[in-house]
Amino acid sequence: MPECHTIPCLLSPWSEWSDCSVTCGKGMRTRQRMLKSAAELGDCNEELEQAEKCMLPECPIDCELTEWSQWSECNTSCGKGHMIRTRMIKIEPQFGGTACPETVQRTKCRVRKCLRGPGLEKRRWKEAR
Repeated sequence: MPECHTIPCLLSPWSEWSDCSVTCGKGMRTRQRMLKSAAELGDCNEELEQAEKCMLPECPIDCELTEWSQWSECNTSCGKGHMIRTRMIKIEPQFGGTACPETVQRTKCRVRKCLRGPGLEKRRWKEAR
């Protein structure tokens, strides 16, 4: 009997690499090729698809803040004053992410009316003694 010859795989050239699977950061890209010879003419164990990692510029990271604290006590014991509240930055913005808004707020407060007049000085002096 004549000797059997296996027919080599006939493959198309590789396609261009696909776009990266992400728009920023780490992703994957692929390329393919086609089997050109009939499958029944012989086994073809060549790979038809390849994948590789791709890296695009880092993704923007937006600022992230904690919740507001409670309002502080009024900073005066009488008359007009102010109270403040704060919040902390949990994540600083990076790679063009949204900047942090204000972290301190101030509002006016008014406590009982302050006593004024010459008698007030004498009363304070007596209380101090």
